[in-house]
Amino acid sequence: MLYYRRKILLAILEVFGGKLTAKQLQKLLFIFSRGQETKAYDFVPYYYGCFSFHANQDIIVLRNKGLLTIKETDNGRFIESVKSYNYNYLASLNLFDQQAILELKSKYEKMPQADLIKYTYIKFPFYAINSRIATEILSEKEMEIVNRQKCHIEGSKLFTIGYEGLTIETYLKKLIINDIHLLCDVRKNAYSQKYGFSKTQLEKACKGLNIAYIHIPELGIESQKRQELKSQKDYDMLFDEYEKTTLKSNKESLLKILSLLDKYERIALTCFEKNPIQCHRSRVANALLSLSDNFEFEAIS
Repeated sequence: MLYYRRKILLAILEVFGGKLTAKQLQKLLFIFSRGQETKAYDFVPYYYGCFSFHANQDIIVLRNKGLLTIKETDNGRFIESVKSYNYNYLASLNLFDQQAILELKSKYEKMPQADLIKYTYIKFPFYAINSRIATEILSEKEMEIVNRQKCHIEGSKLFTIGYEGLTIETYLKKLIINDIHLLCDVRKNAYSQKYGFSKTQLEKACKGLNIAYIHIPELGIESQKRQELKSQKDYDMLFDEYEKTTLKSNKESLLKILSLLDKYERIALTCFEKNPIQCHRSRVANALLSLSDNFEFEAIS
């Protein structure tokens, strides 16, 4: 049983002759998703423009299932359908998505990869802000439009953000639009069953967006202490204890964050919970505010 979004990926590959470069497939998925009311994939501005970590992961999963192959060549990475399955993925989609993919084929099938990339940069300039090749394929005037999409905010500011309920792409875009320069992970164990949020994945994703990452496990809370939390009172009691113990004995870690704030100016403390009052990151932020008044504070929702 395939997820619907993976059928979309396979259908696009199928309609475009069963073979596309990784960049072409990402760009076509991006253009397709712009027309969806509920998007199958979300994207971030990455090394070569619009990029979906989930789509990239799905490609790997489908390769492992034997439904496509990934071939590295001198001309780039190619994604190919496995013909022996002979399955009509397009027909398995709803009529709206079928028509959208056929229109995609009509408009972009004969467009060279370089032109397809340039088209997405011009049409959606925000997604070109971190591109390594934008200056090579865009005019000065087009680059001015891209550069205007970049967020530059003056002044030191501390943020907090939880990733509960967010895709990695949506989460990262929240960091971008708030001009975050450093992400401070205050989880005790920076592992997550949610794709994209384990330490190695998150650090790599941030690097591609020019956001530094640091893990400060000393400020985390042991997972077993969270198991029986049922009410806000339970959370408050846990965090009161946390302030008296972990925060009190790890003042050096708090001072380290303040020094990082001086260096990076705009940093975000991150953990899992969506609601900031149900996460210890809020107590960390309060402790930092008690040590210095040289910065502003905001919780990202």
